Amino acid sequence: MRKNKVDIITLGCSKNLVDSEQLMRQFAVNGYKVEHDPHKINGEIVVVNTCGFIGDAQEESIEMILELGQAKKQGKIGKLFVMGCLSERFLHDLEKELPEVDHFYGKFNWKELISDLGKAYHQELAYDRILTTPKHYAYLKIGEGCNRTCSYCSIPIITGAYQSRPMEDLVNEVKLLVGRGVKEFQLIAQDLTFYGVDLYKRMALPELVERISDVPGVEWIRLHYGYPTHFPLDLLRVMRERENVCKYMDIALQHISDNMLKLMRRNITKAETYELIERMRSEVPGIHLRTTLMVGHPGETDADFEELLEFVRKARFERMGAFAYSHEEGTYAYKHYTDDIPQEVKQERLDTLMRIQERISLDVNRSKIDKVFKVMLDREEEDFFVGRTEYDSPEVDPEVLIRKDQVLTPGEFYQVQIEDAQAFELYGKALLK
Repeated sequence: MRKNKVDIITLGCSKNLVDSEQLMRQFAVNGYKVEHDPHKINGEIVVVNTCGFIGDAQEESIEMILELGQAKKQGKIGKLFVMGCLSERFLHDLEKELPEVDHFYGKFNWKELISDLGKAYHQELAYDRILTTPKHYAYLKIGEGCNRTCSYCSIPIITGAYQSRPMEDLVNEVKLLVGRGVKEFQLIAQDLTFYGVDLYKRMALPELVERISDVPGVEWIRLHYGYPTHFPLDLLRVMRERENVCKYMDIALQHISDNMLKLMRRNITKAETYELIERMRSEVPGIHLRTTLMVGHPGETDADFEELLEFVRKARFERMGAFAYSHEEGTYAYKHYTDDIPQEVKQERLDTLMRIQERISLDVNRSKIDKVFKVMLDREEEDFFVGRTEYDSPEVDPEVLIRKDQVLTPGEFYQVQIEDAQAFELYGKALLK
């Protein structure tokens, strides 16, 4: 066990990651040595930032806590703290079941951890953070919570109502990060498109993106987690007009049949969904759409699933993920529906859906062969330099593998000609002047 060392482990989404980065900054200003997801966990203090969204994520969080609890008993680590969505959602159960944890904090009160240790929480550094990402990109969390009422989703239970961050604070944070070398910003929230309704009584995402786009040094802005209902269409104009706003939209659609959209309480129809996709593609030529779909929600018939498959074939999403329904305690679906789709059927539907998408992804990537793209170089590996185009978000999207016959620098942009393609990877060479 290393004295004065803090190990922070982040599970779940990039929104959790931002919280961890802010906590790291508070520990550092109080004189601690801080490591994130360390190879060797041996800190005097260990903090696990948990995910509580669906069963698999909850299980991963519990297993990590149990493993660290054992390490604590063996004297390999000191105090063990747990924060985040899992403890926000199941606080009292966890306190009873996991006595090896010194203290549990929720999604929003984790700042008390610093003062509970007898240290000062520096409010002036509330949105300052130690980046865990490569120094050239960062996640920018523009809001917390969610006002939607989707049947299957536990997020509103965990996070409460939507809370937008003021534009001035966000623009100032961007300026601060640009000053530290950040060139690329991934805008994140549970629902980007609701931004501003609580603060400004209007959907203000287009204005926010324009204001961030105006900050000198911002090279790329990429948008994650939009919601299709009442989509702020002026955002398409911003995306079309602004060179540094990536032609990329991550918008979770979940399903397409009117039957399922109604059962899921999505407040949108099949026709409206198709119309929105068509408008996005027509107003922003070349846009790459990422979506998430769900299979196995209660009431999903074979006909509903066939409709979903046809939707994927027609829409030809450049990026797509999918997951099987999880019957989550406290949700509308848990209270009002029976989890009537067998697990093996859910898995079979999921596999079928992803096989179709893999073929589409291969076609999309092959269409890029011989073309030249602006690529951000993320890192150097043994055989390749690895980068991304504006159509690729870190961690979830295809990467560009660049031949190592030239000297390139991670964190810089290059023009790259694509020479070959697989379903989830592109291969290219840098065009140096």
